[in-house]
Amino acid sequence: MKVGTYVKESYNELVHKVTWPTWRELQSSAIVVMVASIIIALVIFLIDTVFENVMEFVYSLFY
Repeated sequence: MKVGTYVKESYNELVHKVTWPTWRELQSSAIVVMVASIIIALVIFLIDTVFENVMEFVYSLFY
């Protein structure tokens, strides 16, 4: 397949076959991603803090 044909077919597919989200759908999806990212970051922070405290306790037993 020639490059020119590939580009034309790709453009045609993007313009006529792809369903693009509306601005409102895009905003709500972005909000969901941001909230999920914050929740995951908080969970990782809590796990890290607990692990740090447990390890400090374990090390204090031996030193």
